[in-house]
Amino acid sequence: MIDRYTRPAMGRIWTEENKYRCWLQVESAASAVLAEDGVIPEKAARVIESKSSFSVQRIQEIEAEVKHDVIAFTTAVSESLKEQGLGEESRWLHYGLTSNDVVDTAQALQVKGASTLIRAGITALMDVLKRRALEFKQTATIGRTHGIHAEPTTFGLKLLNWYAEMQRNLTRFDAAAEEMRVGKLSGAVGTFGHLKPEHEERICERLGLRPDPIATQVIQRDRHAAYISAMAILGSTLDKIAVEVRHLQRTEVREAQEYFSEKQKGSSAMPHKKNPITSEQISGLARVLRGNAQAAYENVALWHERDISHSSVERVIFPDSTILVDYLLAKTTDLIDRLLVYPERMKKNLESTGGLIFSGQLLLDLAEAGMLREDAYRLVQSHAMRAWKDDLVFRDEVGRDPQIASLLTPEKLDKTFDYTRQLGNVDAIFNRVLGK
Repeated sequence: MIDRYTRPAMGRIWTEENKYRCWLQVESAASAVLAEDGVIPEKAARVIESKSSFSVQRIQEIEAEVKHDVIAFTTAVSESLKEQGLGEESRWLHYGLTSNDVVDTAQALQVKGASTLIRAGITALMDVLKRRALEFKQTATIGRTHGIHAEPTTFGLKLLNWYAEMQRNLTRFDAAAEEMRVGKLSGAVGTFGHLKPEHEERICERLGLRPDPIATQVIQRDRHAAYISAMAILGSTLDKIAVEVRHLQRTEVREAQEYFSEKQKGSSAMPHKKNPITSEQISGLARVLRGNAQAAYENVALWHERDISHSSVERVIFPDSTILVDYLLAKTTDLIDRLLVYPERMKKNLESTGGLIFSGQLLLDLAEAGMLREDAYRLVQSHAMRAWKDDLVFRDEVGRDPQIASLLTPEKLDKTFDYTRQLGNVDAIFNRVLGK
């Protein structure tokens, strides 16, 4: 797991201390609502809210004996009240609740806090992607399909594509986070055997949550699977960005590279090395997120009204996934913000095949000039294959072909091999994505 202190705000959400504070927050809200309805004494609710405390160490000591975390928690809190001479009030703590009323509802509070940080990370990355996309909006580069030169594009469009994908990630994440913003205080099997539905509604309202319309002893884990899955998809987008940077940094390409500081070293044996280590870290850790998503899927099918098989899994995948996503968003934002881009190398690579990348445009121009498309395809491909094989300049070869010369003037052929012609709609794409 990533060192939680690398991103301390996220790490603090998942500490044992904060988990129990969220549990106490749920207990206090429940007591306050029950007191309003005269179910428990008002004084007891005030005491539970203002006087309750706990020690993580004491909870752990009790849990070692009783083997039940919520009982250990309520016992430790009750002890804190008794020590203040408030034993009479302590008996109303956890009144009418079952363990998962507290645990699941408190987990929603933790996820809500984590989601706020993740959302901020998503928007920060989007801001950087948008800025750099506009910076390289018209910077021509070669587009590659199957790793092979295809047709011209711009580096700005690469970045804009990532920006648009992050827009979708934000929409997915917001929806998944909202699905997780539910509390549950409906008792042992979800039938409100001890509290009333209106109690749950008011307790959740105090906590900034919505009541789950129906639950068993637990909130159903399809919500949790969707949340972890949204983060796994988000991580896959970051992986996609990192993989592209890794390819662009290859020695044979060298169109872009990660920032490399003066004192940074790439290899213990080869002083010349500049390795894309940040991108490789992003790709590697994204795999962990996808693995966590599989574990979340397995948590959906629990026995009857509940079992506990999901609990141990979630103690790992929720802190790990949220901390990882928070970390990876920060790393990817820094990667793109400081990415070194080499337009001259892009131009050199774009021109390196002697015009082969304009075979599609030549095909269209010949068809427009009167040649049957099938004949034009065979003619253009024959020149292209010869250029590949013998390392010839495609532009010169087609220029000497009498069939082509009879249909396309030298001026027209110059337009065929002008990449700016194929990039005339870049502004329109930017306007469509950015909503201008």
